[in-house]
Amino acid sequence: MSLEKFLGKIVNWATTDGIKLIIGIFLLWIGWKLAKKIVNILNKALERRNVDVTIRSFLDTFLEVILKGLVILVVLEYVGIKTTVAALVASAGVAIGLALQGSLSNFAGGLVILLIRPFNVGDYVEGAGHNGVIEKIGMFYTHMVSVDNKLILVPNGTLANGSIVNYSAKELRRVDLTFGVGYEQDILKVKRVLSNIVEAHDLILKTPEPFIALSNHGDSAINFVVRVWVNNSDYWKVHFDLLESVKVAFDNEDISIPYPQMDLHIKNEGLSK
Repeated sequence: MSLEKFLGKIVNWATTDGIKLIIGIFLLWIGWKLAKKIVNILNKALERRNVDVTIRSFLDTFLEVILKGLVILVVLEYVGIKTTVAALVASAGVAIGLALQGSLSNFAGGLVILLIRPFNVGDYVEGAGHNGVIEKIGMFYTHMVSVDNKLILVPNGTLANGSIVNYSAKELRRVDLTFGVGYEQDILKVKRVLSNIVEAHDLILKTPEPFIALSNHGDSAINFVVRVWVNNSDYWKVHFDLLESVKVAFDNEDISIPYPQMDLHIKNEGLSK
């Protein structure tokens, strides 16, 4: 093939299929932007109707994937890549049978989460070996943000088929703490000091009633259990406040907090000459 014919074919392709390819890429970009715009409009409409944010986040992801998929099919058809129904069905079958097995499981898991609702967006949960606040429930992954602000993507299938602890599900939570004192201490005095600390804290609820009692005789300490009820949002503040207040009060009242120690006895049998 001569250089002139080769250049002629290049020019011919550039002025026909080449232009269609460039237009197709532009249409793809426009279509994806439009899909995102439609999703945002739908999300605002659902928000005005007070649709739960958990359902909205899932529908946003689902609709965006569907719209972008349609845009791709339209662009492929425009640039000359024929996509018949039979070809699409065959391609989908192969994908389902091979690469998308895990993805379909996660998609089904997302539907299960939406139906059962073990948690909502904004809840602090423990599941699949991770702890964090639920930020978004997507088609295949649940977005969880850890306490140190790391984004964790947990497969929906794993969450749906495993145990989940939802720390935000109930309005009230109980703070359980144990404090040890020496055996020589006056236990009635210790209970009185602990009771005063609990009664003085504004965030500790009166109902259910706080519980303070001697729980067990340890190897080197007498242990007292303190159980108080608080609003869910106040849990960690009360937890840390009690730890600090008890240490300060015990120091002021000369109540010793024992620590593990070991007595070493050396037996001297004398040295043989």
